[in-house]
Amino acid sequence: MEPAEILTKELHIFPNSFRYIDNYLIVFTHTKVFRFMLNSFIVAFVSSLVRIVLASLAAFSFTFFEYPGKRLLFYLVVGSMVIPADVLIVQNYFTTAELGLINTYTGMMVVFFISAMNIFIMRQNFMSYSRTLRDAALVDGCGNFRFYARILMPSSMPVVATVFISSFVGTWNTYLWPLLVTNVDEMRTAQVAVTMLNVNEGSSYGPGAVMAAAITILVPSVLIFLIFQKKVVGGMMAGSVKG
Repeated sequence: MEPAEILTKELHIFPNSFRYIDNYLIVFTHTKVFRFMLNSFIVAFVSSLVRIVLASLAAFSFTFFEYPGKRLLFYLVVGSMVIPADVLIVQNYFTTAELGLINTYTGMMVVFFISAMNIFIMRQNFMSYSRTLRDAALVDGCGNFRFYARILMPSSMPVVATVFISSFVGTWNTYLWPLLVTNVDEMRTAQVAVTMLNVNEGSSYGPGAVMAAAITILVPSVLIFLIFQKKVVGGMMAGSVKG
């Protein structure tokens, strides 16, 4: 839409003409949108992979091992889900700054490496496996890590896909944490970059450019969710019901 259409008091669901593309031209010519999207992809992809590894290892421990305090540790993990992430954001920032991780990919990703919800989902899925399966694997000479990597994880791909996709979309769309731990344009993520179009060198590009940028960076996450929607739903059901 042209600025006059956007700012009018009348409701316009569709533009009067689809030939006006100046808003998108502003996004692609006045911002490093592809660099910002690359930063978002790196942060979302790597943190999602790490989350899968850590969540699955924790779930494997809670499911197949017996040790003192296991039940208490699991309750603590589940209980941490009721703590809002915003409560910890100040302390997380100070810790990240003290470690020298400001303006780094690691600093942007570190708070997304662990998810209690993902641990819970994968633990519930692993509980559907019979203990005799692991016992038989141990008798045949298959160690714990080999059982985890060769048998357990490949047969849990629907849940693994669910954890990865939900983590990827959630991290891709995050705004506040990358804004706090970055202060140079080269490390900005796509969500943070949208706000840069509000004021740039003292001039405002208007709401049209901001909305065009929002649509541009929304497309990848929407496509991923639509393509893998059935896997997400199937994985959530598999991870919430004990067979």
